[in-house]
Amino acid sequence: MDILLTAAGLLMALVAGVFLSFSDFVMRGLAEAPEGHGAAGMVGLNRTVYRSAFMGLLMGFAPGSLALAALALWHLDGAARVVVVAGTGAYILGVMAVTGLGNVPMNTRLDDLSRSAEGTSGYWPGYAARWTRLNHLRVAASTFAAAAWLMAAQLA
Repeated sequence: MDILLTAAGLLMALVAGVFLSFSDFVMRGLAEAPEGHGAAGMVGLNRTVYRSAFMGLLMGFAPGSLALAALALWHLDGAARVVVVAGTGAYILGVMAVTGLGNVPMNTRLDDLSRSAEGTSGYWPGYAARWTRLNHLRVAASTFAAAAWLMAAQLA
């Protein structure tokens, strides 16, 4: 169980790192791009992410983290069990729910508006600010999940 938790924690740290890069510099760089180019860049990123290794990790951790929590409930006790379940909760609520209810609908709207420069010009500044705030939540939640699973591996 400790090897599984360590692997999950390290892979989740990779997910957290991708989110961190967006919060730290990618979104700022896109926001500072000349008129229309930042929105166009984000649309391109959103379209390519679906064919990335990152998407495999992001989506794979939805059932994977639930399976990890179920295994913890069965095979662990005490603090290790609690920490694994807490990490799973953070991932499901702080990453998957925020992504599905916040970031993805915004991405879809940006893509729809991108068919005209006028469409994105009014939406982009608010989008960039709100999307980044939501992404900060994903950074925190995925970092917590990674730390929780790595800690549980030490406790197991």
